[in-house]
Amino acid sequence: HTSEVIFDLVDKAIEEIGVDNVVQVVTDNASNNMGAKRLLEEKRPHIFWTSCAAHTINLMLQGIGNMTRFKKVVDQAKAFTIFVYGHTRTLECLRYFTEGKEVVRPGVTRFASNFLTLSSIQEKKDQLRKMVVHSRWDSLKDVKSKKGKDATAIILNPTFWKDVKLTVSVFEPLFKVLRLVDGDVKPSMGFVYGELLKAKREIKEALGNMESRFKVVMAIIEKKMGGRLDSPLHLTAYLLNPHYSYANPSIFDEPKMNEAFISCVEQFYYHDEEKQEQAANFELKKFQNREGPFSKKLARTFQNYDYNPGRGTCYYMVVCCFLTWLFAVF
Repeated sequence: HTSEVIFDLVDKAIEEIGVDNVVQVVTDNASNNMGAKRLLEEKRPHIFWTSCAAHTINLMLQGIGNMTRFKKVVDQAKAFTIFVYGHTRTLECLRYFTEGKEVVRPGVTRFASNFLTLSSIQEKKDQLRKMVVHSRWDSLKDVKSKKGKDATAIILNPTFWKDVKLTVSVFEPLFKVLRLVDGDVKPSMGFVYGELLKAKREIKEALGNMESRFKVVMAIIEKKMGGRLDSPLHLTAYLLNPHYSYANPSIFDEPKMNEAFISCVEQFYYHDEEKQEQAANFELKKFQNREGPFSKKLARTFQNYDYNPGRGTCYYMVVCCFLTWLFAVF
């Protein structure tokens, strides 16, 4: 439970594995882990300590989900599903109208489950509205109770469906990033920052690009992201991903990207100034100018690649090879 004990355990593990074999430590964002991070940085400044991306994005979903405008519709959806799934006959009726498809969709966390359930309800809008006005539903004893009447009223309320659509459109971009980083097969470090930028743009669009509507949502995302998913390591991975920087060369001109890259190189080659200079003054320029291996056709194809987090491993493998090669030649 204490930072000191966590640090001691991690440090002993590093000794056992070998200091030269450890590049990064990943934990969730609990305060005791963050305290251990500071202790490790003091002793082993060349090792990266990174916050778990999945946990951080879940915190974003939690914060947004607790906003009044979104919490209301989530609570209404919960009230409906709890009522339906709480009675055998109402559940049978639901499955009859949805042709056996469930409404409640479990996710990796409660907040992911909320999104999946809302999304599922939205997909079954017509079926659910037909159900609650059908005699089969109306004849059920439980439907005549107060909770049953409330459940029926929720489904027949146009405002509810409007709010469901808005909430799903706000949650979905972040959920896509969560699905990307929560997988165990495809490496995602090179995409976290870029996909979060994309998610923020999509959320703003969902909220009509009106600052008064998206301001609080963006503040929640940026607060959770700050120091966790916008670290020098994340920014460097974003810079060195051809999918982003080859499609948009202006990324190389952003001061914070260059600062992040230099910070990473200095940390990675903590005791080797010659390699620091080689990476910062020569290798990055080769990558930026697409010289050597980066002039090949395969490298150029990344500029217009249609990226999809859920598709295939080949692209991820190639990007990892690029990043590995860069750090290897440093």
